[in-house]
Amino acid sequence: MTHIARLNTPLPADTPGPHTARLALICVIATFGGLLFGYDTGVINGALEPMKADLGLSPAREGFVVSILIFGAAIGALVGGQLADKYGRRQNILMLSVIFILGTLGCALSPNWQVLGVFRFVLGLAVGGASATVPIYLAEVSPYERRGSLVSRNEVMIVSGQFAAFVFNAIIFNIWGEHDSVWRYMLVIAVLPAIALLIGMLRMPESPRWLSSQNRDKEALAVLKQIRTPARAEAEMAEVRRLAEEEKEERLGGWADLRTPWIRRLLFIGMGLGIFQQLTGINSIMYYGTQLLQDAGFSSGGAIIANTFNGLFSVLGILTGLLVMNKIDRRVMLLGGFALTTTCHLLIGLTALMMPDVALKPYSILLFVVGFVFSMQGTIGPLVWLLLAEIFPLKIRSFAMGVCVFMLWIANAVVAFAFPPVVQALGIAPSFFIFAVLGVFALIFIATMVPETRGKTLEEFEEEVRTKYAGESVGLALT
Repeated sequence: MTHIARLNTPLPADTPGPHTARLALICVIATFGGLLFGYDTGVINGALEPMKADLGLSPAREGFVVSILIFGAAIGALVGGQLADKYGRRQNILMLSVIFILGTLGCALSPNWQVLGVFRFVLGLAVGGASATVPIYLAEVSPYERRGSLVSRNEVMIVSGQFAAFVFNAIIFNIWGEHDSVWRYMLVIAVLPAIALLIGMLRMPESPRWLSSQNRDKEALAVLKQIRTPARAEAEMAEVRRLAEEEKEERLGGWADLRTPWIRRLLFIGMGLGIFQQLTGINSIMYYGTQLLQDAGFSSGGAIIANTFNGLFSVLGILTGLLVMNKIDRRVMLLGGFALTTTCHLLIGLTALMMPDVALKPYSILLFVVGFVFSMQGTIGPLVWLLLAEIFPLKIRSFAMGVCVFMLWIANAVVAFAFPPVVQALGIAPSFFIFAVLGVFALIFIATMVPETRGKTLEEFEEEVRTKYAGESVGLALT
């Protein structure tokens, strides 16, 4: 009862001031990791055709070069989460920025497909590490009232990076497309935001919640005072200290914690969210959008230009989502998002199946694909990353995030591998009907499993879920 009384005591309002600009700068710099995530995963969409011609890629080698980054990202997420818990969120992002630089330069200068594969894997390690670390860093520096919109800025940068990749690919291909090495120009651009991330993070503070978990409370309070009003900083620090003490008593921190039922339940929820996000098929569009549009009836030149609409509406979708992120419950937005994407899947499938092969058909499919991308990036895309950053207790937050993002990337790899052969074997319509069926399962999962986090501090949510699920576990044991 003492804990509940404390948690119900409202924190002082975080009124605007100089600290607001400092927090905004921190978010901008950290989300360059998201920009790199987006660019490096999206650039292959247009670079693949000239890369195949220059390096003589067979279909098997083509699949290897595309997918090796995804497997690297899965490992990077798993290992990066643990490194962020051990050495700190800021230190991990700094290390990742160096890997981004090395991986980008290595890919752009690769003399053959074998070397390219090695550096694509290295780049994947950085992409995965950033995907697991940046959202947590943002969640831990954000006030709970604005956490949704601030954490979701990372998703804005991810889709902006993908959009930038599509636009630069189209521009570079149309200007220098006759050069065999044109794909190298597309790839090397990513070194600029990687350098900006490295230089910028050197001046950014460490996460105050991670500092407190390392018994560095004075430093944690000093950081909070940079990004909160003084009264709010003191009040938040008291909550962080109290939860840290409780976690020390329970000895949370790694794989051993899966013996704790409520931790295991949260990890299951997190993995489910990551997997279902990818089973929407969003990255089948981000990786193979140009090829899909060619299959729908566009010319090769028309497809690469039409594909930029996928990037544009990704950005518009996430910007729309940010406008309502802090006003609508997470569960409501997730359910609405999956309902919309499932509807779009059905419309794409029905159009491909039933519409005659007339000039309007490819444009109709493009319209519904763009509608799917807009709906996905305005709801499911940012919300899954936000919830993964919110639902886990402090001491295992990066570890659990790494496990969940590892599963997300594995699901991503499955979709990336399966989509081209499935479309080739079954056609566009059955492929998107499969996505629609998976969307129904996602709706059931969210309705029955996913908790609400909006309007609560990270510490309040942890206390609430600990009490609720621990109580359920005791009840089951007694039964």
